Order: sequence, then C-alpha cells, then structure tokens
Amino acid sequence: MTLALLSAAAAATAPTRLDPVELFLQADIIVQAVMVGLLLASVWVWTIIVSFSMRIGALGKKSRAYEAEFWEQRDREALLTKQVRNEVPAARVAAAGLDEWRKSTAKQPVDRDATRQRIAAAMDSQIAEEADELAGRLNFLATVGSVAPFVGLFGTVWGIMNSFFQIGAQQSASLAVVAPGIAEALFATAIGLFAAIPAVIAYNRFGGAVDRYEAVLQRFADKLHTGLSRELDRA
Repeated sequence: MTLALLSAAAAATAPTRLDPVELFLQADIIVQAVMVGLLLASVWVWTIIVSFSMRIGALGKKSRAYEAEFWEQRDREALLTKQVRNEVPAARVAAAGLDEWRKSTAKQPVDRDATRQRIAAAMDSQIAEEADELAGRLNFLATVGSVAPFVGLFGTVWGIMNSFFQIGAQQSASLAVVAPGIAEALFATAIGLFAAIPAVIAYNRFGGAVDRYEAVLQRFADKLHTGLSRELDRA
C-alpha cells in the first residue's frame, strides 16, 4: 500500500510536458551548478559571436577604404596618424614597413637585399600580431565546443546516479519514480550541446574569416614591399 501511494504521488508530481524551468528547479544542486555554468558559457559564446561578426565586418570595411586611399595618396606618411594606426590593422602593417624603410635607408651605403628582408620581416611580424589579436577570443569558442558536452555529460551521470539512490530509498523501480530525475539529468547534456554546437560552428567559420583577413593584409604588405623595392633600386 505504501509503495502504491509513493508511486501515485510521484506520478502526480511528475511534469506532463517538457518544462525547462521545472527541470532545473527540481534537479540536484550539483546538476543545477552544471546547468548554470553551461548557460553562462552559452551566453558568453553568443556574445563573442555577435561582437566578432560586427568587428570583422567593420575591420574589413575600414581596411578596404584605407588601402584605396593609401595607393592614391602620394604622401603616404600623412595616412599614418596615431588615430588611423589605432583603428586600422592595414595602417599598422604599412607603418611597420615604412618605419623599417626609414631606419634601413638612413645610413649610406644602403644594403638593398638586407633592407628588403628587414621590411618583409617587419610587416610579416605585424600581420601575425594582428591575426593573433583578432583570433584571441576565438580560443574560448574552441574550449566550449570541446568541453561543454563532457560537462553536460557529467551532470547527466550525476543526475542518473541520484535517481538510482532514489530507487533504493523508495524501494521502487517504477518509471514514475525515476523518470523525473533521469529527465533532469539528460537536460544537462542538452544544455551542454546547446552551448557546444554554436561554439564549434562559429569557431570554424570565424577561423576561416581570420585566415582570409590575414591573407588580405599579406597581399597589401606584398604590394607595399614591391613598391619599396622599386624605390630601393632607384636609390
């Protein structure tokens, strides 16, 4: 009679539809902590996705405008103001090359081959720095994409173990007794996938965007290097 009453009570309190809030509130404290951590990670993932999308779009637009003006301008030094350097990566790449140009040609005679190598190295180093700075926050996406499913699985395993303890405590293996606990546990895995899937997609997509932007800077640097090499030949 007691087991029947317990089963009836469990069936009465069991949710009749999927309610994420109810699943969270009824979960074990450890599972709740896992869920909260994964939800915070998901919020941060989407923050990175939105901010990076806006940033890469703005940088691309600024770089195209700067490069167009750079090749039309005779006085290129005028385009290397502090404000422009702070806002446009292409300007910092040009500044690195032109700074090395001034240093290498300040003394006579000029070693042309060594000057070309130093200019190329200075601009390549700046390009790598720009790419690293742009991709810095993407490491978090990779971390969430690889770790979040396992964190969610930990919450699921903990919740299922808790359900088995409930079976022992109530001495009943009725589905009505264990189903709510198992549902709460599986919800942790669902949240882990909810955080991981967009993180993986965004990481792959943005990684390609960084590579393309790095290639744009490299083409700009190569073109500038060619122009400076011609000036060296005329010197």
